[in-house]
Amino acid sequence: MLGHRVLNLEDYATILKRRWWIIVIPALILPVITYGISHLVQPRYVSQTLVLVEQQKVPDTYVKPVVTEDLSGRLASMKEQILSRSRLEPIIERFNLYGTSKMSMDDRIDAVRKNIAIKPIQSTIAGANGLPGFYISYQASEARTAQLVCGEITSLFVNESVSDRTASAEGTTAFLQAQLADAKSNLDDQDAKLARFQEQNFGSLPDDQSANLNMLNSLNTQLDATTQSLSQLQQNKTYEEAMLAQQIAQNSTTAGGTVAPQTQQTELEGLLSQEAELTSRYTDDYPDVVTVRRKIKELRAQMAKAPAHAATSASSAPSRNDSLSVQQLRAQLRAIETAILQKEHQQAQYQAQIRGYQARIQSTPAVQEQFKNITRDHATAQQFYDDLLAKMNQSKMATDLEKRQQGETFKVMDAPNLPEEPTFPNRLVFALGGFVGGLMLGTLIVALIEYRDTALRSERDIWAFTKLPTLAVIGFTGEEQPAPAGHKWPFRRRPDLAAETKPLMNAGG
Repeated sequence: MLGHRVLNLEDYATILKRRWWIIVIPALILPVITYGISHLVQPRYVSQTLVLVEQQKVPDTYVKPVVTEDLSGRLASMKEQILSRSRLEPIIERFNLYGTSKMSMDDRIDAVRKNIAIKPIQSTIAGANGLPGFYISYQASEARTAQLVCGEITSLFVNESVSDRTASAEGTTAFLQAQLADAKSNLDDQDAKLARFQEQNFGSLPDDQSANLNMLNSLNTQLDATTQSLSQLQQNKTYEEAMLAQQIAQNSTTAGGTVAPQTQQTELEGLLSQEAELTSRYTDDYPDVVTVRRKIKELRAQMAKAPAHAATSASSAPSRNDSLSVQQLRAQLRAIETAILQKEHQQAQYQAQIRGYQARIQSTPAVQEQFKNITRDHATAQQFYDDLLAKMNQSKMATDLEKRQQGETFKVMDAPNLPEEPTFPNRLVFALGGFVGGLMLGTLIVALIEYRDTALRSERDIWAFTKLPTLAVIGFTGEEQPAPAGHKWPFRRRPDLAAETKPLMNAGG
């Protein structure tokens, strides 16, 4: 019937009513078979434990953790290390995992890896960083073995976390110590370079410019004072020489009635000094200047008439016959000359110092440029060293924290459980699967039978075959027509005599 025409809901109900036993029998037999098979399958037990991640016990504001990698990444890395051959082979040998089978060690390791499951716990708190923990489970054919192996795997994770964080902290500290040593060596070189530069350019550094200017002003003031003092001493000398010449002249006049050439020479020098002082202050037509120049002219004329051998200054040749006043004047003159020499020496010193400070001030811009480059390199090296020193101190504290296990640690909340029931096979699931499979098998068998069945049971079947209308319907009498010789009816059964299901004959054919 299935291949003849499109079926409706009434046709399906008719088929189900006629063939229900074909569907029910497999649906009853297959669950029994699958339930029995479940007793033949080797059971699998799963032991599970919960590991929580405890955060650092010391606040981050005091000690910053060295290991900042996300827990998901660290967990994946630890999983690869723990599932390595070197870690799993001792466990397989200790518990004789898959020892009854003829598997190689590589196959046994692969089987153990497949039976280990790591399931992270996602945080439900918004904005929480990392994972609060994870589950570790192991599947084995025996409950006790599953529990023991799960405990071993959990211990490996806990120990690996501690050793991994400690090794990472120690490695960071060792790296920072090496970098700090290099930074210290570089800083020492910069310190020596800066010290040499400061020594070579002492007094010309930028910080010395203000002091140099103040010292230069002070030296100029002292030089002016010394110059004024020297000028005053020279005037006093000229005056004393004039007084000495006058006194000698008076003595000479008293003794011989004539003026000695030495007196004239002394008087001339005094007049010349007076002229120089006056011309430095006044113009040439000033009365005092004119008078002094007239006296100089007259004195020179007198000296020109004097004998040539009298040209030597009388004041420079003291005699035993000098009077007491002349001797006093000579002593005062020598004192003034000594003071003049001292002032001239001081003046030369001040001038040399002024030239030195002027040279320092002039060289300050070039020195400042070099000093800027050196100090910049020194400041960079100093800052780098200080940063490394602070980081190394933080790393040392973090390393000590990890060694004391006060940092982030794994805490086993639930010890591996001893499973009471196997997780596989689930006999109820097997039975339900057999029932569903039986229904599907019975339905498939009914569909095949109906597809091969060519019996006409309704006017719709006649129309589907002949495309002709039905003129009359003759009821079935119940007598079976004998099958032709050598032919057997497939699936032969007594038809239903109900009016709605009786086979029909086409009277219009």
